[in-house]
This record gives sequence, C-alpha cells and structure tokens, in this order.
Amino acid sequence: MRGLQIAVAGCGPAGLAAALALSRDGHRVALFERFDTPRPLGSGLMLQPTGLAVLANLGLDERILGCGARIERVRGLTQTGRVVLDVHYAALRGAYGVGVHRAALFATLFEAVQAQGASIETGRTVVDAPPSGGGRRRLVFAKGGEAGPFDLVVDALGAASSLAPPTGFDLAYGALWASLDWPEDAGFDAAALEQRYVASHTMCGVMPIGRVESRTERQAAFFWSLRRDRLDAWRENGLDVWKAKVAALWPATRPFLDQIADPDQLTFARYRHRTLAVPAAAGLIHIGDAWRSTSPQLGQGVNMALLDAYALAASLRSAPNVAAALRRAVALRRVHVWIYQAMSRLFTPVYQSDSAFLPWMRDEVAGPLSRTWPATAVLAAMVAGLVGSPLRQLGLTPTEPPPSGEVSRTPV
Repeated sequence: MRGLQIAVAGCGPAGLAAALALSRDGHRVALFERFDTPRPLGSGLMLQPTGLAVLANLGLDERILGCGARIERVRGLTQTGRVVLDVHYAALRGAYGVGVHRAALFATLFEAVQAQGASIETGRTVVDAPPSGGGRRRLVFAKGGEAGPFDLVVDALGAASSLAPPTGFDLAYGALWASLDWPEDAGFDAAALEQRYVASHTMCGVMPIGRVESRTERQAAFFWSLRRDRLDAWRENGLDVWKAKVAALWPATRPFLDQIADPDQLTFARYRHRTLAVPAAAGLIHIGDAWRSTSPQLGQGVNMALLDAYALAASLRSAPNVAAALRRAVALRRVHVWIYQAMSRLFTPVYQSDSAFLPWMRDEVAGPLSRTWPATAVLAAMVAGLVGSPLRQLGLTPTEPPPSGEVSRTPV
C-alpha cells in the first residue's frame, strides 16, 4: 500500500520514527504535536542494539553515533562497595549500547522528518480519534476543530495518551534526572552506566551521553531514585540536605553535585506500568508508551518504541489493507513486548521498592550468580533488549560496533 493518508499524534521518538518511515514509503503523513515548539523531554537515554538497528535502517545511525557515547558495561554497587550488578556487552558478540541526550535523538529524527516533507502541525492537543466510516478516523483537538479523515491514526502520545483506555497502575518510585557536564578527572568510567544502591529504596546513577547542540563538553545523565510521595519533602528540605545524602553514598559524585545550584535543574520523572490488551483497532494503532509503559530499569522504552514504528511501516508495505497491516504489526511485536513487560514487573521491585528481602536476595544470591556463565550472557541479552529475538523477527541486523570509548566528537 502506498499513498495512505496517515495522522501521527505525538512528536516523541515513536511518533517521529513512524512519521519518517511512513513518509519515505510514500504515504501522506501529518504529524500533530501539542507543544507550540516541538521539544524533547528528559535527560539521557540508552540506545540498545535494537533501537540502533532501527536507526540504521532509517539511515540515522551515523549521526547518532556521532554525538553519543558508547556503553560497554552496566555496573552497580551497594553502599559498602559490593558489586551486585556487572553486565558486559562483550558477552554478546559485537553488541554495545549508546548513551545519548534526548535532545540529540529528537533533533536527529525531527530534522529528518522535516527534510522528508511530512506535515507538522504544532499547538494541536489531540483528545479523540473517533471513527469516520469505512475504517477511517478523524482527529479532535482540545481547543476545538478537527482534522481528517485519515486512513490510519498512529497514537504516539505516550503513557498518558488520550486515545488509549486507562489501564495499569502508578509506580511508587520515580527519579530525579539532570544533564550535567562530564567531570574528566573524577574517576568515572566513560564507557559504563554506573549505579550505587542502598537496599532497594535508594539508587544513584551516572551515564555518559556524549554531546549535544553546540556544546563542546561531554555530558552525563545523573539520576536519583525517589518515592513519588516524598517529592514535596525533598523540595522542602533543600538541595544541601539532599547533596549531603548523595555524597555520603557516592563521594565521587561531588563534581556533579557542584553543578546543581537550583532544584529546577532536576526533572522528576514519574513511571507507570501499563500494557494495552488490544493495541490496535479499526484505523488506529498505539505504539511506544501509548501501547505500554513501565519503569526504566531495563532501559527499553525508546528502543521498543523504535521497533514498534519499524514494525508498523514494514507491515504496511506487505499487507493487502490497513486492517491486515495492523494485525501484522501487533503480531510482530507482541511477544517481545510481553517478555519485557513481565521482566520489568519482576525486576523493578528489586531496585526500586521498600522491600528488605528482595535487595538481600539481589546482593547475597543473584549478585554473585550474575557474574558466572551463562548468567553473564543472559543478563547482557536482557539489558540489550535482545531476549525474544526482536531483530530477527523484524528482519533487522545489528549495527557494526564503532571503536571503544566515546563514539565520536561530532556534536549535534
């Protein structure tokens, strides 16, 4: 099928990747975004072999590799210095991750969509997508007005999508995030996501994310777990109290803490575990966090969104009609989605909860076992997003590894 009239609601990675792929396939794509100026939200993220394979298919991998930082290892220690998580991508032949600023990924996708000529309408908050007859749908906006009808509406509005039925539950823990300059002489591994834990109620992390825009300094994503119901208390206590707590857990983070002078430098992210039982209907499909969302423990959100977008475009190329394409797209992704939603449900309390037993099991039993074969390869496959063989299912191949360390010095 070619020449379909398609609306994409949402200008995040899922929506942009879908708009780009569908436009390149000859469809007439209109992208609708609620912000007056499209922009990314959040700090850094980890692109796994899955997401990198989709970006390579879109011809965007070189630019992303040019601004990110290659990640070879995920390492977590307790407050006493005991290693309880040590995942090496080397356990998987040729696999690696890339830490990247969300702004860099957004700019790469957004500029590609603009160059492709897709229509982008801003300041348009989508509130409904009712049927319009013949399997088509129209969009209804918050401030009045409609658009369409469209042969297909792609819901990429995220976990709070107005087009998806309410489901799931809020997670007790969220996290404070900030993008900060990388301290060159602080002893952090420039090719690793590092974390420190106190039981499962406190977690601090540092991840290199390369460069963005015109900045010459390398950057890091810095995060601190926090219960949602303690956010107000955190604000009332002030930065100095919090900084002292962070420094006591991980003294090496002082160069990061010195860069934080205002609470507004930290963004609090809330998480919700949800999965739509039926992610597609006549003329409508939910992708990315609109289909499912969870905690960031396995770092799969953006990567799975990119896979969803690719699966949709690939299915429209081969199916005889829209309904068959949507069934095919969901079938291509359902097993992988189920696996990672189940693993996230299982492992999130191990790292973010008030449990006393789970972190004890993690530290005393799972930690030592994780450093023995075949657990090393299994954990690497889990972190890389490769359990369930999603790339083979979609006919994608992993990208070739660049040299070790920082991927490039080319800023976006």
